[in-house]
Order: sequence, then structure tokens, then C-alpha cells
Amino acid sequence: MANRTSHKAAQFNESVIRQMSQMARKYEAINLAQGFPDFPCPEELKLAACEAIHDDINQYAVTWGDAQFRQAIAEKEGPYLGITINPDTEITVTCGATEAMAAVMLATINPGDEVIVFEPYYENYGPDAIIAGAIPRYVTLHPPEWRIDEAELAAAFNSKTRAIIINTPHNPTGKVFSRAELEMIAKYCQKWNVLAFTDEIYEHILYDNHQHVGMASLPGMKDLTVTINGLSKTYSVTGWRVGIVIAPEDITQAVRKMHDFLTVGAAAPLQRAGITAMQLPQSYYLDLAQKYDEKRRMMMGILDEAGIKYFRSQGAYYVFSDISEFGYKTDVEFTHFLMKDIGVAVVPGSSFFSRPELGRKFVRFCFAKKPETLIAAQLRLHKLKDTVRLGR
Repeated sequence: MANRTSHKAAQFNESVIRQMSQMARKYEAINLAQGFPDFPCPEELKLAACEAIHDDINQYAVTWGDAQFRQAIAEKEGPYLGITINPDTEITVTCGATEAMAAVMLATINPGDEVIVFEPYYENYGPDAIIAGAIPRYVTLHPPEWRIDEAELAAAFNSKTRAIIINTPHNPTGKVFSRAELEMIAKYCQKWNVLAFTDEIYEHILYDNHQHVGMASLPGMKDLTVTINGLSKTYSVTGWRVGIVIAPEDITQAVRKMHDFLTVGAAAPLQRAGITAMQLPQSYYLDLAQKYDEKRRMMMGILDEAGIKYFRSQGAYYVFSDISEFGYKTDVEFTHFLMKDIGVAVVPGSSFFSRPELGRKFVRFCFAKKPETLIAAQLRLHKLKDTVRLGR
């Protein structure tokens, strides 16, 4: 039978992260793989969502987002990012940040354009670029600080470069891009007239006095920046699928067209509930960061006990770990051992790299979990030293 699938579909696989969750269920492993909290969202959001449904906010919202929600986004995000946002012309509400990135690429990328991606990277970015017909061009983040080499960055820009993707705080490493690093990137964006697609979904989850800097706030960058965000991580509602795109008016118009024919619109009652999220007091975000810092420290202590080396996260809710001392040939082999024999699911590092061999010594732990979940994982990881023989 002739091949009936597209060339694009042949260039990438299904999400490894989501596969790990499926395997965790199969083996009854504790899921420290997929990045979702296993604890409730704020009570105010539950009540707001129920109220919206009871108020019959159950039909299509405006395709590009409920007007009241867009206004609330502008009022919350504008001051936080240090920019002025027009809710009528510069905001699009999407079905999660995942759709947001896809819609943005489809709205701005032409086949053959190059998109710069920092590596390691969140696994969706490569397929997003391929779906849009772009050519990914990878720039290495060098451990242990996940440093940008300016010469390597400069070499990645050329006349074919259309955009660069920046994820800060960063998944999977937990790196928070400094103002100086963003200014360096901005310099080349302005030199080559390149768009910056910034995934800022973890903007409020920060540690050790690190600060979130919005690329759009830097001099000369508001017109070159497309900011992607959503409710998922900050408000613990990953299943609501409410994403946000903030962009200049001409790009917003194109994004809205793509979004319209991709999904029509995000869930109307959940957008209305999102107004409550946007209006939470500053104390909510301070408490959020503090609680996640406690979970981060707990996770690091568990890894110390288990003898797993790691990189100290500056933001987001992951710990990226170095498993090279355990003697496994690949990260996938170690991950399967950890799931089947130890009972803990993590993400193999190769899913965050363009070539599997680059990630073979890394795995990612998610600590967005209840204390009892982390304690259960700790008890299982106690078996690690007894089971694994160094130099295998």
C-alpha cells in the first residue's frame, strides 16, 4: 500500500512526556514525568468556573477570546511585564500555550524559514517548527549553568532566520534567562529583524531571588516579541487548556486567523473563570513561589539521598538530572529501569534534544506534586542504590 501520510508527520514522533504518563499508569509508577500538579487549583477558580457555567456562559466566546478576560489579562500582565497591552488588538486566547505556539508559527513562518531553538528544549518546539515548514536551527545551552555562547548564537542568525524561541523559566533545565542574556539575544533580533517567540508559562515560579524579565519590555523589542503564556502552570489548571498570545497588532491579526481555523476558540466558561485568576492578589504569587521552593528543596534532598546528581533549578518546577554515573547506555534504558524496577516515572533527557545521543545522560524530574507523592517517590528511590551497580 502506498504511503498515505505526510512528510511532516514522518519527521517527529508522539510526545515522549505523555508516553511516560501512559507507562506510569501501566506499571503503577509514581508519575514525576509529566509537568502537571497533583493537587487542587485555587478554590476561587473552581467557584468562578462553576458560576460561569451556571450563568450559562456555555456557548462560543469571541473566537480570539472573551473580551472581559482579555481586559483582565492586559491589566495583570502589562504591569508585570513592564509593557502596555491593548486587549482589543494585541491579545489572543488559545486552547493552551501548546496551540498558541503552533498558531504563532503558522501565522509568521514561511516554508524554508529558519527558527532558532535553544537546546535542550521543550519537546513541542521542534515539531511546531516542522509543522509550520520551518527549519529548526539549534543553539546549545552549556551546562552546568546552561550558558549561552555568544559566538554560537551570533552564528545561528542569518538572512533566513525568521524567529528565535526563548523559554524562561526554562523547561527542562530550570534556567531563568538573565536580563543581560535577553539583551544579548535582543541585539541580534534587532540586527536581523528576527521575531522572539517567548514561552513564559512559568513566569511566577522563581527561586533564589531570580527575577523574570519579559523580552517585550526591553528597548526596541515590543514590536519584535510574541509572548506566549497560559493559565496552566501558575494556577494549577493544566487541563483547562487556556493559553494566551500577546503580540503586535499585525501579528495578532494573523494569529487570530490561524487560531480560528485550528480550534475556533477556548472554553468559554473557563475563560470567564480566568478573570478571577488574573485578579488574584500579589500574595498569591509570593505564596506560590514559596510553596514550589519547598517542593524543589524536598526534591533535591530526595535526589541527594538517592545519589542522583542534578542541576539546581532557578525557576519552573523541574529538576534536570545527570545519570551518567549509573552506567546505563542510554537515558531511555535508565528511565525504563526506574519505572519498572523502582516504580518512579521520569522523562528521558533525549526527548529535549535534536539528537538522542545528546540527552543520553539526562533525565527530568517534576516536583509539582503533593508532599505525600514526593515522600512516596522518596521511599521507592531508596531502593536505587541497592539495585543499581555503578559501571553497569
